[in-house]
Amino acid sequence: MSTSFDNWTAGDAYETFMGRWSRRVAADFLEWMAPLPRAHWLEVGCGTGALTEAICHHAAPASLLACDLSPEFLSFARNSIADGSVTFTIAGADDLPRRNGRFDVVVSGLVLNFFPRPLDAVRSMRERIRPGGTLAAYVWDYAAGMQFLRTFWDEAVALDPSAAQLDEGHRFPLCRADALIELFEQAGLVAVETRDFWIPTDFADFDAYWTPFLGATGPAPSYVASLDPDARSRLKQRLQQRVAASTDGPIRLSARALGIRGRVSG
Repeated sequence: MSTSFDNWTAGDAYETFMGRWSRRVAADFLEWMAPLPRAHWLEVGCGTGALTEAICHHAAPASLLACDLSPEFLSFARNSIADGSVTFTIAGADDLPRRNGRFDVVVSGLVLNFFPRPLDAVRSMRERIRPGGTLAAYVWDYAAGMQFLRTFWDEAVALDPSAAQLDEGHRFPLCRADALIELFEQAGLVAVETRDFWIPTDFADFDAYWTPFLGATGPAPSYVASLDPDARSRLKQRLQQRVAASTDGPIRLSARALGIRGRVSG
C-alpha cells in the first residue's frame, strides 16, 4: 500500500528524520554480510545513500550501481559520496538496470515495505544476480521495534483514529522475520537467513525528538504537515508528555531493523 503521505522529495529532511539512523544500521548489515571484495553490486532504492556509503567503505566494490526513483534523493547521495566505483541512476523495481554477466550482489536497504508488489520486486532483483550470487535486504521493524516512531503513531491515533491507516506498523506486514523468509523463498532464493540489528536512537531533548517530524518527508512528517496548527500543537503536547515528562535531558530510545539474505542457486 502506498499513500499520498509517502512523500520522498527532500533529501536533507529525510536525512534528519530517518537517514542518520539508517547509516548506523547499514554498517552492521555490511559486517553481517561479510562480502568478498571487488564484487559488482546493484543497490535498489538507495535513497540518500546510507547503504551506498557503507558499501564503499566496507566492501571495496569493483562497481556499484545505485538506483532510486527520487531525483532529489539521488542528487543528495551523488553530492555526498565521492567514490569512483559508484554510478547513480533513476530506476525502480519494475525496470531495474542490467549488467553483462549480471551482478554478484544485489542489496536493498529499508525499501521492501514500500514496493506495491514486493514479491515481483524481489524476483526482479534475483533475475539480475549471477548463479551463486547474493540478494540481501533489511527493513525497519515498524510494528514494535522503532520506539520513537511507535510512540508517535500511538499518540497520533489516540487523537485522530483515521491516522491508523498511515501507521507503518499496520501497513507493512514485512516487518516480521517469518514474512521476510517466506518472501525470499517464494522468489526462488535458497539458504535464506535473517538477523536482527538494534541501534540506539538518542535525542538530546524533546525539541531534538520533535523537530525531525516537521520536515514533510516520509509518512509521519507528511502527516504532521497535513495537520492544522491546533491539531499539530495537541499532538506535540501529547508526545512531550509521553517521552519527556520525566526528564529535561536526553531521551534514550532504540530501534530494530530486520536483515535477510539469500543465495541464487547454481
